[in-house]
Amino acid sequence: MAADLLATEGLEAAYGLSQVLFGVTMRIPEGQIVTLLGRNGMGKTTTVHSIMGVVSPRRGRVRFAGREIAGLPSYRIAQAGIGLVPEGRQIFPNLTVRENLVATAANRRDAKAPWTLARVFDLFKNLDQRKNHFGNQLSGGEQQMLAIGRALMTNPRLLILDEATEGLAPQIRAEIYRSIERLKAAGLSILIIDKDVKALIRFADVHYMLEKGRVVWSGSSAELAASVDVQHRYLGV
Repeated sequence: MAADLLATEGLEAAYGLSQVLFGVTMRIPEGQIVTLLGRNGMGKTTTVHSIMGVVSPRRGRVRFAGREIAGLPSYRIAQAGIGLVPEGRQIFPNLTVRENLVATAANRRDAKAPWTLARVFDLFKNLDQRKNHFGNQLSGGEQQMLAIGRALMTNPRLLILDEATEGLAPQIRAEIYRSIERLKAAGLSILIIDKDVKALIRFADVHYMLEKGRVVWSGSSAELAASVDVQHRYLGV
Protein backbone atom coordinates (compact mmCIF):
# COMPACT_ATOMS: atom_id res chain seq x y z
CA MET A 1 0.00 0.00 0.00
CA ALA A 2 1.19 3.51 -0.82
CA ALA A 3 2.21 5.68 2.10
CA ASP A 4 -0.06 8.58 3.02
CA LEU A 5 1.11 11.89 1.60
CA LEU A 6 -1.64 13.84 3.36
CA ALA A 7 -3.89 12.78 6.22
CA THR A 8 -6.49 14.58 8.28
CA GLU A 9 -7.66 13.17 11.59
CA GLY A 10 -10.68 14.38 13.56
CA LEU A 11 -10.65 17.70 11.70
CA GLU A 12 -13.07 20.29 13.07
CA ALA A 13 -13.56 23.81 11.73
CA ALA A 14 -15.99 26.68 12.18
CA TYR A 15 -16.83 30.16 11.00
CA GLY A 16 -17.41 32.10 14.19
CA LEU A 17 -20.03 30.21 16.20
CA SER A 18 -21.12 28.11 13.23
CA GLN A 19 -19.31 24.78 13.20
CA VAL A 20 -18.93 23.28 9.72
CA LEU A 21 -16.62 20.26 10.06
CA PHE A 22 -17.17 17.54 12.64
CA GLY A 23 -14.22 15.18 12.85
CA VAL A 24 -13.24 14.76 9.18
CA THR A 25 -10.70 11.96 8.74
CA MET A 26 -9.33 11.18 5.29
CA ARG A 27 -6.12 10.04 3.66
CA ILE A 28 -4.45 10.73 0.33
CA PRO A 29 -1.83 8.09 -0.49
CA GLU A 30 1.22 9.00 -2.52
CA GLY A 31 0.53 8.94 -6.26
CA GLN A 32 -3.25 8.44 -6.00
CA ILE A 33 -6.31 10.47 -6.94
CA VAL A 34 -8.79 11.00 -4.11
CA THR A 35 -12.14 12.75 -4.45
CA LEU A 36 -14.21 14.68 -1.92
CA LEU A 37 -17.88 14.43 -2.84
CA GLY A 38 -21.15 15.77 -1.49
CA ARG A 39 -23.92 18.25 -2.14
CA ASN A 40 -23.29 21.98 -1.95
CA GLY A 41 -22.81 23.32 1.56
CA MET A 42 -21.65 20.03 3.09
CA GLY A 43 -18.14 21.21 4.00
CA LYS A 44 -15.98 20.26 1.00
CA THR A 45 -14.42 23.67 0.42
CA THR A 46 -14.06 24.22 4.17
CA THR A 47 -12.09 20.97 4.33
CA VAL A 48 -9.78 22.27 1.60
CA HIS A 49 -9.47 25.64 3.32
CA SER A 50 -8.61 23.90 6.59
CA ILE A 51 -5.90 21.89 4.87
CA MET A 52 -4.51 25.03 3.22
CA GLY A 53 -4.59 27.20 6.33
CA VAL A 54 -7.25 29.58 5.02
CA VAL A 55 -9.38 28.41 7.95
CA SER A 56 -7.66 27.50 11.21
CA PRO A 57 -8.90 24.10 12.44
CA ARG A 58 -10.42 24.12 15.90
CA ARG A 59 -9.41 20.53 16.57
CA GLY A 60 -7.78 17.66 14.78
CA ARG A 61 -4.63 17.07 12.81
CA VAL A 62 -3.43 17.69 9.28
CA ARG A 63 -0.23 15.88 8.36
CA PHE A 64 1.57 16.38 5.06
CA ALA A 65 4.66 14.39 4.10
CA GLY A 66 5.03 13.33 7.73
CA ARG A 67 4.81 16.88 9.07
CA GLU A 68 2.05 18.53 11.08
CA ILE A 69 0.78 21.54 9.12
CA ALA A 70 -2.46 22.40 10.95
CA GLY A 71 -2.28 25.99 12.10
CA LEU A 72 0.52 27.04 9.75
CA PRO A 73 -0.08 30.11 7.55
CA SER A 74 -1.24 29.42 4.01
CA TYR A 75 1.99 30.48 2.34
CA ARG A 76 3.99 28.02 4.47
CA ILE A 77 1.62 25.20 3.54
CA ALA A 78 1.91 26.08 -0.14
CA GLN A 79 5.70 26.19 0.16
CA ALA A 80 5.62 22.73 1.76
CA GLY A 81 4.35 21.35 -1.55
CA ILE A 82 0.57 21.70 -1.86
CA GLY A 83 -0.76 23.42 -4.98
CA LEU A 84 -4.36 24.70 -4.91
CA VAL A 85 -6.63 25.33 -7.88
CA PRO A 86 -9.32 27.32 -6.05
CA GLU A 87 -13.02 27.42 -6.76
CA GLY A 88 -13.60 30.27 -9.20
CA ARG A 89 -10.05 29.93 -10.65
CA GLN A 90 -8.90 33.36 -9.37
CA ILE A 91 -6.32 33.93 -12.08
CA PHE A 92 -4.75 37.37 -12.52
CA PRO A 93 -7.01 39.04 -15.14
CA ASN A 94 -4.55 41.79 -16.09
CA LEU A 95 -1.56 39.47 -16.61
CA THR A 96 -0.96 37.42 -19.74
CA VAL A 97 -1.08 33.65 -19.70
CA ARG A 98 2.73 33.56 -19.67
CA GLU A 99 2.90 36.11 -16.84
CA ASN A 100 0.31 34.21 -14.76
CA LEU A 101 2.45 31.08 -15.02
CA VAL A 102 5.81 32.71 -14.40
CA ALA A 103 4.44 34.62 -11.39
CA THR A 104 4.08 31.43 -9.34
CA ALA A 105 7.08 29.46 -10.65
CA ALA A 106 9.17 27.82 -7.93
CA ASN A 107 11.13 24.61 -7.48
CA ARG A 108 11.72 24.57 -3.74
CA ARG A 109 12.12 20.77 -3.63
CA ASP A 110 14.70 20.77 -6.44
CA ALA A 111 12.61 18.44 -8.59
CA LYS A 112 14.71 16.78 -11.28
CA ALA A 113 12.07 17.48 -13.93
CA PRO A 114 10.36 20.67 -12.74
CA TRP A 115 7.29 22.16 -14.32
CA THR A 116 8.15 24.77 -16.93
CA LEU A 117 6.24 26.86 -19.43
CA ALA A 118 6.99 24.25 -22.07
CA ARG A 119 5.56 21.41 -19.95
CA VAL A 120 2.39 23.37 -19.14
CA PHE A 121 1.93 24.28 -22.81
CA ASP A 122 2.41 20.62 -23.74
CA LEU A 123 -0.32 19.66 -21.26
CA PHE A 124 -2.67 22.43 -22.41
CA LYS A 125 -2.16 23.25 -26.09
CA ASN A 126 -4.79 26.03 -25.91
CA LEU A 127 -2.63 27.99 -23.50
CA ASP A 128 0.35 27.84 -25.82
CA GLN A 129 -1.75 29.36 -28.59
CA ARG A 130 -2.98 32.13 -26.26
CA LYS A 131 0.12 32.71 -24.14
CA ASN A 132 0.17 36.44 -24.87
CA HIS A 133 -3.52 36.97 -24.10
CA PHE A 134 -4.61 38.50 -20.81
CA GLY A 135 -6.39 36.35 -18.26
CA ASN A 136 -9.69 38.18 -18.76
CA GLN A 137 -9.56 37.42 -22.50
CA LEU A 138 -9.71 33.65 -21.95
CA SER A 139 -12.77 31.41 -21.98
CA GLY A 140 -13.85 29.74 -18.75
CA GLY A 141 -12.22 26.48 -19.81
CA GLU A 142 -8.95 28.21 -20.69
CA GLN A 143 -8.99 30.02 -17.35
CA GLN A 144 -9.34 26.68 -15.58
CA MET A 145 -6.42 25.27 -17.58
CA LEU A 146 -4.41 28.33 -16.62
CA ALA A 147 -5.32 27.93 -12.94
CA ILE A 148 -4.12 24.31 -13.05
CA GLY A 149 -0.95 25.30 -14.91
CA ARG A 150 -0.28 28.06 -12.38
CA ALA A 151 -0.52 25.56 -9.51
CA LEU A 152 1.73 23.10 -11.34
CA MET A 153 4.39 25.78 -11.77
CA THR A 154 4.89 25.67 -7.99
CA ASN A 155 6.01 22.03 -8.46
CA PRO A 156 3.67 20.60 -5.82
CA ARG A 157 3.66 17.09 -4.41
CA LEU A 158 -0.12 17.35 -3.94
CA LEU A 159 -2.51 19.15 -6.28
CA ILE A 160 -5.95 20.15 -4.96
CA LEU A 161 -8.70 21.07 -7.43
CA ASP A 162 -11.78 22.67 -5.89
CA GLU A 163 -14.71 22.31 -8.34
CA ALA A 164 -12.42 21.08 -11.11
CA THR A 165 -14.88 21.37 -14.01
CA GLU A 166 -17.77 23.48 -12.68
CA GLY A 167 -19.61 25.34 -15.43
CA LEU A 168 -17.47 23.97 -18.25
CA ALA A 169 -18.72 22.51 -21.53
CA PRO A 170 -18.53 18.70 -21.84
CA GLN A 171 -15.67 18.84 -24.35
CA ILE A 172 -13.60 21.05 -22.05
CA ARG A 173 -14.45 18.88 -19.04
CA ALA A 174 -13.15 15.85 -20.94
CA GLU A 175 -9.92 17.69 -21.71
CA ILE A 176 -9.44 18.64 -18.06
CA TYR A 177 -10.01 15.02 -17.03
CA ARG A 178 -7.48 13.80 -19.60
CA SER A 179 -4.92 16.21 -18.19
CA ILE A 180 -5.61 14.92 -14.67
CA GLU A 181 -5.03 11.36 -15.85
CA ARG A 182 -1.71 12.43 -17.38
CA LEU A 183 -0.71 14.04 -14.09
CA LYS A 184 -1.57 10.86 -12.22
CA ALA A 185 0.49 8.82 -14.68
CA ALA A 186 3.40 11.16 -13.92
CA GLY A 187 3.05 10.27 -10.21
CA LEU A 188 1.33 13.39 -8.88
CA SER A 189 -1.05 12.99 -5.92
CA ILE A 190 -4.37 14.77 -6.47
CA LEU A 191 -7.44 15.70 -4.39
CA ILE A 192 -10.49 16.61 -6.49
CA ILE A 193 -13.80 18.20 -5.64
CA ASP A 194 -16.19 17.78 -8.54
CA LYS A 195 -19.74 16.69 -9.32
CA ASP A 196 -19.22 14.43 -12.35
CA VAL A 197 -19.23 11.14 -10.47
CA LYS A 198 -19.33 8.98 -13.60
CA ALA A 199 -16.15 10.59 -14.89
CA LEU A 200 -14.40 10.47 -11.51
CA ILE A 201 -15.11 6.78 -11.09
CA ARG A 202 -13.13 6.08 -14.26
CA PHE A 203 -9.80 7.37 -12.97
CA ALA A 204 -9.94 8.14 -9.23
CA ASP A 205 -8.72 5.65 -6.64
CA VAL A 206 -10.61 6.55 -3.46
CA HIS A 207 -13.72 8.61 -2.73
CA TYR A 208 -14.91 10.34 0.44
CA MET A 209 -18.51 11.48 0.85
CA LEU A 210 -19.34 14.44 3.09
CA GLU A 211 -22.73 15.11 4.66
CA LYS A 212 -23.14 18.06 7.02
CA GLY A 213 -19.43 18.21 7.76
CA ARG A 214 -18.94 14.51 8.42
CA VAL A 215 -17.48 11.69 6.35
CA VAL A 216 -20.46 9.38 5.88
CA TRP A 217 -18.98 7.01 3.30
CA SER A 218 -15.62 6.17 1.74
CA GLY A 219 -14.48 3.53 -0.71
CA SER A 220 -12.91 2.66 -4.02
CA SER A 221 -14.26 3.52 -7.47
CA ALA A 222 -15.56 -0.01 -7.86
CA GLU A 223 -17.39 0.24 -4.54
CA LEU A 224 -18.86 3.64 -5.41
CA ALA A 225 -20.01 2.44 -8.83
CA ALA A 226 -21.78 -0.47 -7.15
CA SER A 227 -23.34 1.75 -4.45
CA VAL A 228 -26.10 3.43 -6.40
CA ASP A 229 -28.07 3.97 -3.20
CA VAL A 230 -25.15 5.88 -1.68
CA GLN A 231 -24.96 8.12 -4.76
CA HIS A 232 -28.67 8.86 -4.55
CA ARG A 233 -28.63 9.45 -0.81
CA TYR A 234 -25.66 11.81 -0.60
CA LEU A 235 -25.33 13.27 -4.09
CA GLY A 236 -28.92 13.37 -5.29
CA VAL A 237 -28.01 11.81 -8.63
